[in-house]
Amino acid sequence: MSDLNFDRPTGILRPGWSATIDDYAIAGGWTRRGEALVVADAAGGVYAFDGKSGAGAWARRETHEGGVLAMAIHPDGTAFATAGQDGRVLLWDVAKDQAQQAIDVGTAWVDNLAWSPDGQWLAASCARQVRAYGADGREAWRSDDHPSTISAIAWSRAGELATACYGQVAFFDASTGELRQKLQWKGSLVSMVLSPDGDVVACGSQDNSVHFWRRSTEQDSMMSGYSGKPSALAFDDAGTLLATGGGDSVTVWSFERGGPEGTRPGTLELHVQPVTTLAFARRTSRLASGGRDGAVVVWSLRSNGEGDPIGMAVLAGVVADLYWRPDGRALAALDAGGDVTVWRIR
Repeated sequence: MSDLNFDRPTGILRPGWSATIDDYAIAGGWTRRGEALVVADAAGGVYAFDGKSGAGAWARRETHEGGVLAMAIHPDGTAFATAGQDGRVLLWDVAKDQAQQAIDVGTAWVDNLAWSPDGQWLAASCARQVRAYGADGREAWRSDDHPSTISAIAWSRAGELATACYGQVAFFDASTGELRQKLQWKGSLVSMVLSPDGDVVACGSQDNSVHFWRRSTEQDSMMSGYSGKPSALAFDDAGTLLATGGGDSVTVWSFERGGPEGTRPGTLELHVQPVTTLAFARRTSRLASGGRDGAVVVWSLRSNGEGDPIGMAVLAGVVADLYWRPDGRALAALDAGGDVTVWRIR
């Protein structure tokens, strides 16, 4: 799959465990203390594994007709939600092998799911609408139609839900759905991430650029020069580093000292095919990147966005997503071949 040859993981990555599921491993997440890793595949299967040994705890196949599209782990780590092509959201208990509740969202695919940071609200986007549900699964509100299909959703710590689509990012009150702010730009937005303080919203665009706004001033800027669509975006916990894909290198912008305007970004080069996913470990400057080349790289970053590789492994398939265990002592990778791989972190 890759031009990079590594028979074993190197650097801080140490062998952990691996498992294989039925189809493309499309979404997953750790429980709060890392006791379990939950994974969903493109065929609609949902699987739970023991976080330390990788032993299968339970598996449910064909939970969503047509396949799973998204998963969201509840902040308390004991529950999670899945969404799929069947227009439904299923609510699960991590310890049980069947869904506890089903929510009919609409007739279209449910593309995005996200729990609010306090765990009180679950947001789901279906075509041009976003809907918010209480923890009990009851609908609290739904938005009017957006200008296009919603491409991404995210919660701010201030109790607001952000949505991205063609031409705009909109912020809604968590409990009422009242529109609080709309940031407009003429272009198709394909990805979105919020800074931890909620002031900066960054979006990857169809025109191979990253567009971002500072909500406090509504001033916007654009970062261009990418060879592809920046579909992978990630902020570190401090909100000072924004890592972006959009090619076979990782571009990292620093928001320190008034940046990133007028500054030179860090460029992390090791992948030989486009980057597909990015994830920062909590409370550290460690960034994990995965690519179409099957490579998983862990980087140690400096405040200016530059960095060095400190760990690497190569999988058999395209890296679909990466998940740091909450304590940062393990890293899980999902790939297109249906493999689930977990490394211990030295």
